[in-house]
Amino acid sequence: MKSFAVIGLGRFGNSLAKRLSSLGNEVLAIDNDMENIQGIADFVTQAVAADALDESSLRSLGITEFDCVLVTISENVEASILITSMLKELGVKYVVSKAVTDLHAKVLRQVGADKVVFPDKDMAEKLAQNLTASSILDYIDLSDKYSIVEVETPKSWYGKSLKQLNIRAVYGVNIVALKNRYSDEINVTPHPDYTFAENDILVVIGSNSDINKLVK
Repeated sequence: MKSFAVIGLGRFGNSLAKRLSSLGNEVLAIDNDMENIQGIADFVTQAVAADALDESSLRSLGITEFDCVLVTISENVEASILITSMLKELGVKYVVSKAVTDLHAKVLRQVGADKVVFPDKDMAEKLAQNLTASSILDYIDLSDKYSIVEVETPKSWYGKSLKQLNIRAVYGVNIVALKNRYSDEINVTPHPDYTFAENDILVVIGSNSDINKLVK
């Protein structure tokens, strides 16, 4: 389980906070609008009405203890820049900030944002999944319950074969292809005796719950 703080509960921030929480993470939602806080309180670990431009408020919330803080403010570009800068000055490990223009993104990077995104609701789903499991390289949402992902091969699989690992029975997922990390080569029919190596990228299909177990 990872810990996230989401600052700004517009459509994107709201979707992102809920999705991160549904993936089993600790989520603190922050907004200065009490109505937004009340609307999300039942879906996250904690929801707090606070002014994120107030450094003392952020400190009191233990903001530096989170694995990642997401600044998803869109209506106030100046505020998003100032908050991003403040978070990095406070020592937050990883800051993801939402940008609305290329210039906005450039300034966010200059003040220290570790990642800048231009999101919509679909991006919120994908970003939440990728942030939760750093081994996931790409993600396609098939439905509310099923996905296709590209994922790093677990180190414990190195030197073992498909037959030995009995992946479908043990993990509940299907490997639909193998990709070579260093080339464009794709193997869509891996032999049961195929032995996994460090350069393998798995293309896996399954339920979100089974995929989450695989990548943890």
